[in-house]
Amino acid sequence: MAKIIFISGATAGFGKATAEKFASNGYHLILNGRRTSRLNELKKNIEEKYNSEVYLLPFDVQVKKDVFQAFESLPEKWKRIDVLVNNAGLALGRDFVDEADLDDWETMINTNLKGLLYVTRAALPFMIPNKKGHIINLGSTAAKDVYEKGNVYCATKAAVDSISKGMRIDLLKHHIKVTAIHPGAAETEFSVVRFKGDEAIAKTVYDGYTALTAQDIADIIYYCATLPTHVCINDLVVTATQQANAIYLLKDQQ
Repeated sequence: MAKIIFISGATAGFGKATAEKFASNGYHLILNGRRTSRLNELKKNIEEKYNSEVYLLPFDVQVKKDVFQAFESLPEKWKRIDVLVNNAGLALGRDFVDEADLDDWETMINTNLKGLLYVTRAALPFMIPNKKGHIINLGSTAAKDVYEKGNVYCATKAAVDSISKGMRIDLLKHHIKVTAIHPGAAETEFSVVRFKGDEAIAKTVYDGYTALTAQDIADIIYYCATLPTHVCINDLVVTATQQANAIYLLKDQQ
């Protein structure tokens, strides 16, 4: 019987690459995202390319009611979730704390923190009865090192770090693994979203060094999820070779 993986924020970046990685290895997928057209396109492509079934759950992780209603609507055959990847998350703006847009703060807190909690709480009833499973939370190097103008984004990712530790303790009795993966600079839509569609500014973030790719992180997620049942990678920080942490990055001379 094929295993089932749920991925939030699956329409782009790490989520999309993770969906393709697991599908190529025989998993069936429950995919979440806000952009229904992208979800439909991803489902079509995966089902045509791989021998994998895909079930779509379009909702915004920020909306508690929608999260729980979506999980409750799952057909019986999709209720055995083996792996949960909490990937939905974003950074908005990069501003001094006294100049930041409060709406940006709200969105980051509601998505990166509350959304992760809602999805996890809604998914657990489908994992606990199996006395096994794996929750993989996507954090950031920003969870480990606070940088200038990172304030609330860094805080939300630090919270993901702490929540992951708490989950790991609380879910021991259910034999559910919890892994936190903290990527450094990765060239995805992340910076385009952070700079609110300004692709020119977003591109400069990755000038002068070879950043991580979405495929790199997907490969790491797959590795963590496919270790023997008695092995759990608890906490993993991943950076490009030219990046030491969230602050120090060596760029080539132009």
